[in-house]
Amino acid sequence: MRNSVWKTLMELSLIRGIVPQTVFGVTAVAALVLLIGLVVGKRNRAHRMHPLIVSLIVAVAAGAVGLLAAWLVSDVFMAFEVSLGWPVIFTIAGGIAAVGFVIAAAVIVQGLRRVVAIILVPLILVSTALGVDSIYGEYQTIGNLVGYSPYASLSSVKVHESAMSVDQWRKRAQRNDLPDMPQTGKVLTVTIPNTKSNFAARPAMIYLPPAALSEMPPTLPVMELMAGQPGSPSRLIDAGNIAAMMDSYAAKHDGLAPIVIVPDQNGEASHNSLCADTTQGNAETYLTKDVVVWAKRNLPVAKSAKMWAIGGFSQGGTCTTQLGPRHPELYGAMLPVDGELKPTNGTVAKMVKEYFAGDQSAYDAQVPVNVIAATGSSDQALFSGAGERDKESIHNMRLIAQAARKVGMDVTELVVPDTGHDWHAVQAVWRAGLDWFGERTGLGEMPQPLKDYNQVEVLQ
Repeated sequence: MRNSVWKTLMELSLIRGIVPQTVFGVTAVAALVLLIGLVVGKRNRAHRMHPLIVSLIVAVAAGAVGLLAAWLVSDVFMAFEVSLGWPVIFTIAGGIAAVGFVIAAAVIVQGLRRVVAIILVPLILVSTALGVDSIYGEYQTIGNLVGYSPYASLSSVKVHESAMSVDQWRKRAQRNDLPDMPQTGKVLTVTIPNTKSNFAARPAMIYLPPAALSEMPPTLPVMELMAGQPGSPSRLIDAGNIAAMMDSYAAKHDGLAPIVIVPDQNGEASHNSLCADTTQGNAETYLTKDVVVWAKRNLPVAKSAKMWAIGGFSQGGTCTTQLGPRHPELYGAMLPVDGELKPTNGTVAKMVKEYFAGDQSAYDAQVPVNVIAATGSSDQALFSGAGERDKESIHNMRLIAQAARKVGMDVTELVVPDTGHDWHAVQAVWRAGLDWFGERTGLGEMPQPLKDYNQVEVLQ
């Protein structure tokens, strides 16, 4: 019983539902009480100006300072390597303005009004944090926030060897002759041996669709996906809403969906491997040899490149357009979202020195447009996307797409309205991308043309 209650608490959404509604509601009521108290309450004769006027002046000043500070951190110093976007900047500035207002009120007034003002400080801070999180979509649940993981080990389930093709599975579905399987898939954790690379990766996450959990699974396509940096495999699963997305697809396709493998490309949250074999670790070998070989030996996955896709968000998106074209024998499709134009961890000179032992050509060989020109294949497809407010990522996407078209790739470019460099953009692109990849690999036909998907806009 206790475990059930704990699990329910950990799975409460921070984006929608009772938690944000309660916090926003209580904050709004307390703010209204304070405002009424400031308007109709007794005025302290020691202060010449009305407490409401003083509080508003402080709020405007605090908001202006907060706006400037947030903009500098986001867009000038680029502390997060990408712009936070104006919705986040304004939300932070608004929160700082509100905190300034209530602190000024708490200093000036007394009694119950002071108590309400003090209580409002943490309420506003939490409301601001929830507001930022709702824009970015990083922490989907309370569990995500505190590092709780509900996922069992892959060893807890029996995974059988593939017994038929996807086409045979679909024909059996038409005859109502499918093997027994659960109604939903499972997300599991596994440590993938670093036999070839010796790369110190964190445990990977695996999504197995219902068909993969049957005793006679079909040979399924694979999506190898990577989170950004900082980030982790579990962050991609949770913030990307992968299980729900895949389960929804499987429910419409007789239990069929891609197997999703989310390896760790960095080793730790604060490290950027550049997804390359460097003096700081053999990330490329881990991702393209250890992970791929392990999957083909241990899961009911297809062997051909056409049935494999590589994808990622932010730094993971950059890794996608590095590794995909470098390994056309492994990956037939690429699904990057909000990726960079080149591997980035400081200046190019710094990376050349620290990662490539001073070899500029070794770094240049990792730049996506160079990789595509050198080894990209016309048999590959690029399905890329970016948030509408993330102008830099849109620019990057367009240049990489141009390079991909030059070598004959099938290229799709999407923009997600009302999003920036965030997980909402990722979910929208990959929902459409899942249908696209499913049709490409024979899981099922796309339900509608891409131009009719209401969450994305097709650029080209």
